[in-house]
Amino acid sequence: PRLDIESVSMFTNSDEAVINKKLPKELLLRIFSFLDVVTLCRCAQVSRSWNVLALDGSNWQRIDLFDFQRDIEGRVVENISKRCGGFLRKLSLRGCLGVGDSALRTFSQNCRNIELLSLNGCTKITDSTCNSLSKFCPKLKHLDLASCTSITNLSLKALSEGCPLLEQLNISWCDQVTKDGIQALVRSCPGLKGLFLKGCTQLEDEALKHIGAHCPELVTLNLQTCSQITDEGLITICRGCHRLQSLCVSGCANITDAILHALGQNCPRLRILEVARCSQLTDVGFTTLARNCHELEKMDLEECVQITDGTLIQLSIHCPRLQVLSLSHCELITDDGIRHLGSGPCAHDRLEVIELDNCPLITDASLEHLKSCHSLDRIELYDCQQITRAGIKRLRTHLPNIKVHAYFAPVTPPPSVGGSRQRFCRCCVLL
Repeated sequence: PRLDIESVSMFTNSDEAVINKKLPKELLLRIFSFLDVVTLCRCAQVSRSWNVLALDGSNWQRIDLFDFQRDIEGRVVENISKRCGGFLRKLSLRGCLGVGDSALRTFSQNCRNIELLSLNGCTKITDSTCNSLSKFCPKLKHLDLASCTSITNLSLKALSEGCPLLEQLNISWCDQVTKDGIQALVRSCPGLKGLFLKGCTQLEDEALKHIGAHCPELVTLNLQTCSQITDEGLITICRGCHRLQSLCVSGCANITDAILHALGQNCPRLRILEVARCSQLTDVGFTTLARNCHELEKMDLEECVQITDGTLIQLSIHCPRLQVLSLSHCELITDDGIRHLGSGPCAHDRLEVIELDNCPLITDASLEHLKSCHSLDRIELYDCQQITRAGIKRLRTHLPNIKVHAYFAPVTPPPSVGGSRQRFCRCCVLL
């Protein structure tokens, strides 16, 4: 239960308050272990004995300072590390812009049992922090360095030397990292299960070949906007990482159906596939994928402009667990494809989200086909010109709690006299 400072005045008269006499310190300590950071700090102000108990390191095994990110400076992290010592297992400093290398060196020296550390958005961090972690924190399993853009290959080499138990690493937007850092990391951390490399724009196929060769346990891989990678590197991943469950290659425009065939042949456990803006993918590839990956739950196919109803037919037959499907800007999709999806095994109990923005052939008939999808929570219909308010209203009679996001454009004004002026899209007119 949350304990506010206002409610404990009855305990402040003396350190020998009734509650302290009745309850042994071990039990009070156990009660405090369930409290959040703010409440513990309030309890620490009640009395001397409560101060000792509330600030006992055993109560501070998991700390998330995200809510206080603007106020957290290096000295706060240093003080916490001294208090927690070897007790601390999980610490999130996500977004704490005031924390730098010096504080994290002190932290690393004091908290040598740390297993999960998030420094996401701590933009002052450099390779020096990873050197400290490597030197003092051998039990580190999860490390989030997303948006720490000063991080280079030296950090990955340091982690490879001192943190062999690493299971999950997020270096999204650390765009100085190249294949050399990845090679050092994966050779020394064979237990890697999650790699988040979104926006690491220098990575090429060579880096992926190292991952495929050394990461048999890999479950999650995010390569969004790593625009240099091609089929060659990704096929190596598929062949080496048979446990892969989540793959994001959105924005990797060079990939073709060969990837979908490789996933189908090697990664039967695949649950999440994000291939937005991969415009070379076709029905042929998705047919192979659907026929082999029956556990698919979430698919982002936005701007896969070549796919037709054929892909939806295969998904409806072979993928009964589908929950989230984005088809925005897939302009060849028609009501017939949605009809198959709406009558497939995923429709009744599983399908939760379907995104159909900018699908010009979709009409109110599609909404009729989806009315039996009892779990459908959200549908996106921006710029679907043939969808009407009446159609949405009919859908709501069957699914009263559904969130429908649609936009009905005003009538386009007639062109100006002379006709030479540039024609703007509706968004520009609105803005």
